[in-house]
Amino acid sequence: MLVSVGMDHRGVALRSAILHFCSARGFLVIDRGTADGSAPVDYPLIAHPVARDVQFGRARFGILACGSGLGMAVAANRLPGVRAALVLSREMAKIFRRHNHGNVLCLGARWQEPEEVAPLLQYFFDEEEDGGLRHRRRVALLDGGCWPYGKGSAMEGKSALATEDPEIFAAIGGERRRQEEYVELIASENFVSPSILEAAGSILTNKYAEGYPGQRYYGGCEFVDRVESLARDRAKKLFGAEHANVQPHSGSQANMAVYAAVLRPGDRILTMSLSHGGHLTHGYAKNLSGMLYEVTHYGTDPESQRLDYAAMARIAEKVRPKLVTVGASAYPRQIDFQKVAELAHAVGALAMADMAHVAGLVAAGLHPSPVPFCDLVTATTHKTLRGPRGGLILCRKEFAKAIDGAVFPGIQGGPLMHIIAAKAVCFREATGQKFRDYQRLVLENAAVMAKTLQNLGFSLVAGGTDNHLFLIDLRKNLPTMDGKMAQILLERAHITVNKNTIPGETRSPVDTSGVRIGTPAITSRGMGPAEAQQIGQWIAEVLMANGSEETIATVRENVLALCSRFPLPYPG
Repeated sequence: MLVSVGMDHRGVALRSAILHFCSARGFLVIDRGTADGSAPVDYPLIAHPVARDVQFGRARFGILACGSGLGMAVAANRLPGVRAALVLSREMAKIFRRHNHGNVLCLGARWQEPEEVAPLLQYFFDEEEDGGLRHRRRVALLDGGCWPYGKGSAMEGKSALATEDPEIFAAIGGERRRQEEYVELIASENFVSPSILEAAGSILTNKYAEGYPGQRYYGGCEFVDRVESLARDRAKKLFGAEHANVQPHSGSQANMAVYAAVLRPGDRILTMSLSHGGHLTHGYAKNLSGMLYEVTHYGTDPESQRLDYAAMARIAEKVRPKLVTVGASAYPRQIDFQKVAELAHAVGALAMADMAHVAGLVAAGLHPSPVPFCDLVTATTHKTLRGPRGGLILCRKEFAKAIDGAVFPGIQGGPLMHIIAAKAVCFREATGQKFRDYQRLVLENAAVMAKTLQNLGFSLVAGGTDNHLFLIDLRKNLPTMDGKMAQILLERAHITVNKNTIPGETRSPVDTSGVRIGTPAITSRGMGPAEAQQIGQWIAEVLMANGSEETIATVRENVLALCSRFPLPYPG
């Protein structure tokens, strides 16, 4: 269990006793200071970080200490969802936890000696909250009555959800704790900023807005028109595009809209094979893209496992497709979009780039952009771009009308205006130096983790990485282990990855011979190369131990300790 602990200069007298108790109970501690009692410390500067840890789920409970305990309790209670109180006796500790569902216990060095701390904490932590209707109703009223967030805020209705639908509230809380306590290495996942989360949870979800700004089929669209116009303009400026459509609900729908705009059923397309790193919507047989069009796949070179542009050109010359797509969901090297556009145009085909995975790197100028070369470009706004889950289409002006018509009314109805608002925030965030520095660290972390695993004997697809992800080929040194088994073992150690097919795949997509690993999410938590190297070592330990419960337990404890040092960047 994670416990956040803090004290001011007067509360330092109780520090050792508090930390000793937590250690003895096996609690993981988020230490908010202070450890030095020689200089005055303003108690709100300690109380607020501890209270925020509890409010946003980074810690299950908080412990605060100052001279009287009163200042800390007052300061902590300023934050919604926090229930803090000065506790002077064992019975008070018990009642506070049981009846008031207390989550931040405050101590006063003026009233309590260090040896009195452990019994108070013991009574508090050993007591169970009374889950009866009477106490739950009163706590809900307490939180609801002091909730300061306005309508449209990401936090609005949180206490109402707990009261009205405790099962869903509990599931969301469980997912929040999972995100906090696991190292997230799924390359397509990331953590959004508080601003994006607030926009995504806003009252814009209530508004229907079929059509486009200035051309809606519903009234009352003045403000959502402003939102969508900002999102479109920011996307165009960020990527240097002539036209942007921000309405696709996902990258898959963005891809299908492009196909609908420029192809007819039965047309030929040339796309990247799924097992070599492509995506389901790149013509996979069981996907609608594979059912509607005549698909030819290209792959990577058998030796280098990198894209072979000369071979791709030969296939294009033979097949004469109407559309050539490039882009991947599991390709660890840079893509030369200019070469692909040139070989497509040479055979009279249009060129489409799916930059879903590398959009953030492109925005930061750390990966070649497809926009100047390809006729049509799709992307997702999550992954490296670190926005809400959604899709994006960029294109030349000559395709604007066809693209917009393909999205609406072609494959979608009303756009998700709350998500479009969050996309607009995302595009704005991606223009800053802080975002560019983040993307550089994503690349560095991926390179360090990949190199660590290589040095420990693991084989990586294409020999390493140029971007935010890499793939482990389990066939070389762990031939009896498939990707599904590796994923399960690592998840038990609180390291989340996904199984993935790899070039020359011999297993089914359910089992796979590879594991995909990405660094966007751990970098968003503030982890750097030192942590990336350590995580790489833990991955190797778990996989090489081949199911050892002792190894898994040891790594899991280490991961929990690491995660406690790097809280989530948003109010979970």
